[in-house]
Amino acid sequence: MANDSKEKIDILKHDTKDAASELKHRAQATGEHVKREISGDAMPMGDRIVSNVKETVHSTQADIDAAKRDVRHGATKADDKV
Repeated sequence: MANDSKEKIDILKHDTKDAASELKHRAQATGEHVKREISGDAMPMGDRIVSNVKETVHSTQADIDAAKRDVRHGATKADDKV
């Protein structure tokens, strides 16, 4: 029984950490997108490319955090979300 409670607490702790990390990465990805939208053509092409890559990296990191939670809860298909 004690192990079950400890396991539930550990799962909650890891879920909270992953959810916070996912939220942070999604906010950073949105920030990069908004930065490009606001700057428009005034932003040099190299900066736009770097910003686009950063957005993709942050989105991927957020997806990984979400997937960790899904795996932890036994979601077997991509459509199974927690």
